Amino acid sequence: MNSNLIFGITLPFLGTVLGTSCVLFMKNQLSDLVQRGLNGFASGVMVAASVWSLLIPAMEQAGHMGTFSFIPAVSGFWFGILFLLLLDKTIPHLHTNDDEPEGLKANLKKSTMLVLAVTLHNIPEGMAVGVVLAGWISGKTDISLMGALALAIGIAIQNFPEGAIISMPLRAQGESKTKAFTYGVLSGIVEPAAAVITILLSAYVIPVLPYLLSFAAGAMIYVVVEELIPEMSAGEHSNFGTIAFSVGFTLMLALDTALG
Repeated sequence: MNSNLIFGITLPFLGTVLGTSCVLFMKNQLSDLVQRGLNGFASGVMVAASVWSLLIPAMEQAGHMGTFSFIPAVSGFWFGILFLLLLDKTIPHLHTNDDEPEGLKANLKKSTMLVLAVTLHNIPEGMAVGVVLAGWISGKTDISLMGALALAIGIAIQNFPEGAIISMPLRAQGESKTKAFTYGVLSGIVEPAAAVITILLSAYVIPVLPYLLSFAAGAMIYVVVEELIPEMSAGEHSNFGTIAFSVGFTLMLALDTALG
């Protein structure tokens, strides 16, 4: 397998692993202010990636449709929103600062539901990386290797704080450092898995690439609006989360422009 392809697939997962490893050497749980900042940063990266790495390329790929080139982007975006809404309503999960689980009722440990909440975030991210890499290796699109890697790098950067946000609360729940680290890593495995599955289906992916690019964007935006932004804005000093959002947004914008 092409080394660049392997790098693109595994890079976001490595970001999660590095972030999760914080639990192995940090003694105290992350403060609310730090968690708000990390959630804001991750939100900014995901919103910028959704626009510049997914939605704009989706419309460019549908350029032959002329004034109707927005149709694949709009319809795919809505499919992504509805898909994540379905997962959100069916898979039992619990967010870090909540006491009431979401999804179908299930007799699961709190730590398991915390991991499932992060796993929901990672599914669309893995799909997004897989879609752009599939577009690149096909040679039939305008997606460049550096453009695909820019998305992978951006998601890896935002996965670092996300890994810390899941592993540290697990430790605070009473799990050992090893278990908290392991659970955090497991939550990130879905990303390379989703990417690989998407690439293996590339023969079917390429004809509907604009729809899948925008599908991934819609799924990522759902996560941002439904979960990350409320968490970054909770409590006092919510402007700190807004600043962190802006940092993440401009960083991803710069990466995509410089590398794409």
